[in-house]
Amino acid sequence: MIRVKLMSILVDDQNRARRFYSDVLGFGIKHDIPCGEAAWLTLVAPDDAEGVELLLEPAGGHPAAVVLQQALYKDGVPSAQLYTEDIAAEFERLKAKGVAFRGEPKAMGPTKVADFDDTCGNLIRLVEG
Repeated sequence: MIRVKLMSILVDDQNRARRFYSDVLGFGIKHDIPCGEAAWLTLVAPDDAEGVELLLEPAGGHPAAVVLQQALYKDGVPSAQLYTEDIAAEFERLKAKGVAFRGEPKAMGPTKVADFDDTCGNLIRLVEG
């Protein structure tokens, strides 16, 4: 059986990402292990400590990663999708914490989505599902 255990998001500032993903979005830090100038930094959903880990990976480790991250952001392509059961409530909660959304939640097929800036070089798509 194959399953997803870890997914990574490139970030342009790992310390800022640590604060945003934990303090603002509410993820719990699972691993924060120093590795030279960066860290092996993974987070999990607060209600699923054994679930999929989100690795906040420094983009600066490879020049092509920086170019890719910047191109995706410029073109409005989300780097990841995060899910919520109630997008309207989550949208209001995050907006009150200062999260910069690219617009109100909108219908996309059978669901609703809203894109926001993670302050670390990425657009993230919030999906109701």
